[in-house]
Amino acid sequence: MKTPLPLQHAAPLLRHPLRFVWGALKDFRANQGLLLAGAVAYYALLSIVPLLIVSVMALSHVIDQAELLRTIGRYLEWLLPGQSKSVVAELSSFMDHRAVLGPVLLVTMIFFSSLAFSVLESAMAVIFHHRKADHKRHFLVSVAMPYLYILSLCAGLLLVTLVSGALQLVGQESVDLLGRSWSLSGVSGLLLYLLGLGGEIFMLTSLYLVMPAGRMSLRHALLGGITAALLWEATRRVLIWYFSTLSQVNVVYGSLTTAIVVLLSLEIAATLVLLGAQVIANYERLDRTGSTKLPASEVSEGPIESLRPDESPRR
Repeated sequence: MKTPLPLQHAAPLLRHPLRFVWGALKDFRANQGLLLAGAVAYYALLSIVPLLIVSVMALSHVIDQAELLRTIGRYLEWLLPGQSKSVVAELSSFMDHRAVLGPVLLVTMIFFSSLAFSVLESAMAVIFHHRKADHKRHFLVSVAMPYLYILSLCAGLLLVTLVSGALQLVGQESVDLLGRSWSLSGVSGLLLYLLGLGGEIFMLTSLYLVMPAGRMSLRHALLGGITAALLWEATRRVLIWYFSTLSQVNVVYGSLTTAIVVLLSLEIAATLVLLGAQVIANYERLDRTGSTKLPASEVSEGPIESLRPDESPRR
């Protein structure tokens, strides 16, 4: 009996998982993944506050602003460990003075909120460079995609706010069983945690589905989403422990502490997102050819060299 084709190609991964991981790390380094992650983190730092402002302004017409800010603060802690309160405080202060917001500033915020997605798309193109010959994305699609994704994030934020509010109400209830009263606060906390983790996996999977050019297999995108989410969950806990016990960053940077810590968290998160993309790219080649190695004709020139115009070979 023959092994199904996807399992047959995945057999080397199952037999030598460490070799696959080492190959993905080598390819990530060859693609200058840390340099790409730094660019993504920098533009994410510019984008995160305008994106949150635009989202809260849009959703505050549908849902209570205080409840919306509480939900944002709770789930920002997943992305910015230890710094979510500072970001939400600035966001709340801005919303208190939004009456002075002019159309020019609004358009500027919408523009800046899309920068991180545009840079992430370019970084994904470097990692998935083996697709360039077969898959090309129209320029207008690349322009519109960040704004469509922002609309999707707003819809997701609305849904998460409603669900988390319902779960908090459940946590205030209790169940009488065998003459004893059992509080549901623990169940509510567990469900809120699973909601956050599931939302993180869903968001990462959706990024891997839409950011690289060409059609992405849901199985491959889910593999990358789970990989990046679990790595970030472990890293997030280490960051929380480090910033609360050992870090002296506030002594070194003073008033710049929040910006430095946010940038560091974003860079680590971007590194893990791109590393998850590299895992998908390697598994995609393994699934297609039975090997993670690129043919010589598809070897990437790197993120810097690939931006240079073609030149004829010199004699």
